[in-house]
Amino acid sequence: MDIEELRTFVEVADAEGVSPAARRLGVSKSMVSRRLFRLEAELGVQLLARTTRGAALTEAGITFRDHAARVCAEIDQARETILPAGDLCGRLRIAVPLSFGPTHFAPVLADMARRHPQLHIHAFYSDRFVDLVSEGFDCAIRAGYLQDSNMIAKRVGPLYGRLVASPEYISRHGSPETPEALITHQALMQGTEAWQFMDGDEIITVHPRGRFKADNALALAAAALAGVGIAWIPDRVTHEHIASGALVPVMTRYPPPPAGIYVIRAPGQHPARKIRVLTEMLIECFQQSAAPVDAGR
Repeated sequence: MDIEELRTFVEVADAEGVSPAARRLGVSKSMVSRRLFRLEAELGVQLLARTTRGAALTEAGITFRDHAARVCAEIDQARETILPAGDLCGRLRIAVPLSFGPTHFAPVLADMARRHPQLHIHAFYSDRFVDLVSEGFDCAIRAGYLQDSNMIAKRVGPLYGRLVASPEYISRHGSPETPEALITHQALMQGTEAWQFMDGDEIITVHPRGRFKADNALALAAAALAGVGIAWIPDRVTHEHIASGALVPVMTRYPPPPAGIYVIRAPGQHPARKIRVLTEMLIECFQQSAAPVDAGR
């Protein structure tokens, strides 16, 4: 029985369709269909019932799916056991923020691929909040303030941010001096989030208002540069604009509390070794790079 056929079946079962499974695996839909056909022919049973909405597991498929997933996991573990010490194999499917993922996270993933030539890394860059389990990700890198969830998070580094605006905006509308004064300003936001600020040891929460929203820090920075409003943006995105004077920190007496960069994974007894290695590499990277990037604080 071919291991790739088993992996393909598990992906189709979890993704509930051939098309999403093909995207996860990085192969064509015809390749997925051929693997499924060969597997069902070898077993002599129908594992999946094709529907207009995708694919549904048959009774046999429900029983076989868990066995197939365990076999795939054990094969990966066995491969790692016989590889030279420290080598990784298999596939790492990871969701990465788009805002500064290509500049800050992509080099780490590229270095990981260089160090482990038998590891297949599939990285997906988006600021969309992904569901790790239903979308088939091994883990995700997330930056900012974590929401409550049942996911397991490992902090790999700090993320500093501040309120910024363009000199043009400040000349037209003034600069807020207190969190309460933000209500009278145009806020550039990701959604309906609340902003938090520190007054000594006290945390002040503000619900800003604004007409410009985007789920990407680079887009918020562009709006701030255009003088549309005030934005909370990570220093890793704005430090060059601040250095050039194109953006100016505002309300510096009330800094936002430090956020973080995290590796997120689904709950389980032990993380896969590939996730542990990625986590260690990110911790090493941000310990080395945090000081130069955030030196303006």
